[in-house]
Amino acid sequence: MLLLALDTATPAVTVALHDGRDVIASSSQVDARRHGELLLPAIDRVLAEAGLRLDAVTGIVAGIGPGPYTGLRVGLMTADTFGLALGVPVHGVCTLDGLAYAADLEGPFVAATDARRKEVYWARYADSRTRVTDPAVDRPADIAGQVEGLPAVGAGALLYPDTFPEAHEPEHVTAAALARLAAERLAAGEELPAPRPLYLRRPDAQVPKNYKVVTPK
Repeated sequence: MLLLALDTATPAVTVALHDGRDVIASSSQVDARRHGELLLPAIDRVLAEAGLRLDAVTGIVAGIGPGPYTGLRVGLMTADTFGLALGVPVHGVCTLDGLAYAADLEGPFVAATDARRKEVYWARYADSRTRVTDPAVDRPADIAGQVEGLPAVGAGALLYPDTFPEAHEPEHVTAAALARLAAERLAAGEELPAPRPLYLRRPDAQVPKNYKVVTPK
């Protein structure tokens, strides 16, 4: 097994290689505006660090969000393209699940990432491997009653201490955590979801009102 894992659902552009036993190379850079520029060089970098070629990869793991439209589609389109070119399966993993897995907390807690617009993407977890609610996007004040008293991890939690007074790192997901979680689930015979994006809301760009469609004569 050689899994290439990547995620662009948060400001972190993160890539890792997992050989079936553990992560053998990884790279993470935080830059919310340069996902498209940074992702392919990061993939080249981890392959070079591991001394391997892209055609050695036997599977792709892609963070499916939730996340902003522009950043998230960079990773998912790259994963789909590599999967088609290499003829290997592409597995989706919820980005919040990777964040929760990396936190390695015992007992119930919340994972939350920054959704902008003064909102967070979030979900509750029974432990670092078990999500108990579907991912959602909400204003922190609107979910205060649902997360009260629970520890929290992620940039979304760190941004809103009034709602998440017990906030911890990691701030962003890493592909290393996604790869370890995916490898663990695959080894257990679990079927991972298709690499389809969890946007949870419409993109910021909208078609103008009264837009006139021009059709050829």
